Amino acid sequence: MERIQISVFGATNSGKSTLVNTLCGQQVALVSDKPGTTTDPVRKFIELPDIGACVLVDTAGYGDEGALGAERERLTRGVVESTDVALLLLSAHPEDVKWEARLKDAGIPVVTLERHSLPEREILLKRIREALPAEAQRYLTGDLVRPGDTVVLVMPQDSEAPKGRLILPQVQLIRELLDRGCIPVCCTPASVQGAMLRRPDLVITDSQVFRQVAAAIPADCPLTSFSILLAASKGDIQVFLEGARAIDGLQPGARILIAEACTHVPNTEDIGREKIPALLRRNVPDLQVEIAAGNDFPEDLGGYDLIIHCGACVAGSALVRARTEKALRAGVPITNYGLAIAALQGILGRVSIPSIRR
Repeated sequence: MERIQISVFGATNSGKSTLVNTLCGQQVALVSDKPGTTTDPVRKFIELPDIGACVLVDTAGYGDEGALGAERERLTRGVVESTDVALLLLSAHPEDVKWEARLKDAGIPVVTLERHSLPEREILLKRIREALPAEAQRYLTGDLVRPGDTVVLVMPQDSEAPKGRLILPQVQLIRELLDRGCIPVCCTPASVQGAMLRRPDLVITDSQVFRQVAAAIPADCPLTSFSILLAASKGDIQVFLEGARAIDGLQPGARILIAEACTHVPNTEDIGREKIPALLRRNVPDLQVEIAAGNDFPEDLGGYDLIIHCGACVAGSALVRARTEKALRAGVPITNYGLAIAALQGILGRVSIPSIRR
């Protein structure tokens, strides 16, 4: 289950940090009478009653005419597309009306609050719950599994794997399979054949070892990846499939955007910055690859021939949908890491795609 992003918007020094502290029940954001104290979006991960896992974002604000005002507003705009519910703090600033319209035009539920008459925490939580769109239970595995199925999860523990823990998609899938009454069997690529002593009903692998795993299991055994399941859960998988098929039509000199939902310190085995570009360059000469990390997703997508997005394991579906729609409006094919790797390794037709009801 993905975290709900609740973003607090308002003019600079309107009391946004105080509102975040009220929601958290403790001081997590710096409060000061000095204008512009919050210069970057500040994120707080929290569990809210009857709402669940959330990330609260205290934005830098808008309407500041100081030297950093334009930059603060740019950073605040970058938060909009990943927001599930917006708390708009009204302070009689001329920009309030424009920002309320901007948020609503983006299809984001908006809870408006008056600066000088903030509700108590319980009432505030109630208003947030009421603003959340109703959403049916969605499973990452969709219709690929049934109770009692044995599911093999292939999880490389290489230099990219975090020390001492599993990555979020792996944890999510293990928990989901247990909840659905399945029997998850976890292994590394080196031990996948041992895990196949009993024929599984589904194999879920890290996308980076797609070809290796496909060769190690029966040809009729359903195969997918963590990245593909995340993509199907958070975005339009058919759009991503079409984007993957567009890889075959790339011409020399094509311009590719690799989009990451988060910011991280890359290493020499980084999937988005090293491995996927290397696979692409085997097929397409003079390829141009650009990286967009975190909120640095380009406003103008017109010059790109293909966008390859990460699995967005730390981002919500609102971000994935917004970026997909932006790509479609620009007429640019978009796919995701797992589907792109499957296409580049010639096994796209071998991959199982879940049907997820929305």
